[in-house]
Amino acid sequence: MSSQPPVVRIGARGSQLSLAQAGQMQRRIAAALGAPPEDAERVAPLIVIRTSGDRIQDRRLLEVGGKGLFTKEIEEAMLAGEIDCAVHSMKDMPALLPEGLVIAAIPEREDPRDAFLSREARTLEDLPQGARLGTASLRRQAQSLHARPDLDVQMLRGNVGTRMAKLEAGEFDAIILALSGLKRLGLDGAAKSFIDPVARPPAPGQGALAIETRESDFDKPWVAALRDSATTIAVSAERGAMAALESSCRTPIGAYSQLSGDRLSLIVEALSPDGRLRFRREGEIVLPASDREAAARALGLELGAALRDEAGDSIVLPE
Repeated sequence: MSSQPPVVRIGARGSQLSLAQAGQMQRRIAAALGAPPEDAERVAPLIVIRTSGDRIQDRRLLEVGGKGLFTKEIEEAMLAGEIDCAVHSMKDMPALLPEGLVIAAIPEREDPRDAFLSREARTLEDLPQGARLGTASLRRQAQSLHARPDLDVQMLRGNVGTRMAKLEAGEFDAIILALSGLKRLGLDGAAKSFIDPVARPPAPGQGALAIETRESDFDKPWVAALRDSATTIAVSAERGAMAALESSCRTPIGAYSQLSGDRLSLIVEALSPDGRLRFRREGEIVLPASDREAAARALGLELGAALRDEAGDSIVLPE
């Protein structure tokens, strides 16, 4: 008689995008556990957990506690033994995690670029003078104002469907969303154009998922089956820059890393919140045969520290 596969309980937010992302990982975890697709919900059930970030929709995250609001309740459930892993958007992950938890796996990355959506304009540059641009991201605000200081940037929170509906209703002339989320929801056809990640780097880790577990589960075979080496290396560089810049929702930074063979390149950008000042660093290394993630993170730390030393407090939104 064959033994039953272990059950891995997956924690996720209740948004349409979070459930789509968690559903992708549910099928992969079930396969790694040796279960057929029809048994995915039994061996890897999805546990929906409503987070503070989901409840608070009328203010920017920086006003109510930062990125951790999308992970706090899920992490508490994991530490309490109520779930075994969580599926997060990597760009929502703070630089520091609670003691006892780790980012155990980073699967293959979706497209990291930002997408530009508008009823009329094809690009940000095509918007009329004083157009209303909706975003909750301080990075997108600063990058957009750097290119177009005349824009009226307004706060836009909510799930993808809510934001697109507000654009369609005429509340905004344009909005900017992560292309990865649109693709995972099958909505990427709504984008008018895609923003060049070299010209305006996305959030560190954008497009990647983070599989968070307890430290004790880091070496489980089902966890290892989810890891993508190239994505992990690129994200390590970008998050290294984020850590060096002590980035929170109060610091508009972007980072974009590319891996070609053994050669890793990284662009890091930080701006003043009003977009007037922009600081950039670029670097490239040949990765060593071992400790490649550590080398990638070191590159990010180096470039991020150089930016921090040059920019000082000019890139931090005053409290």
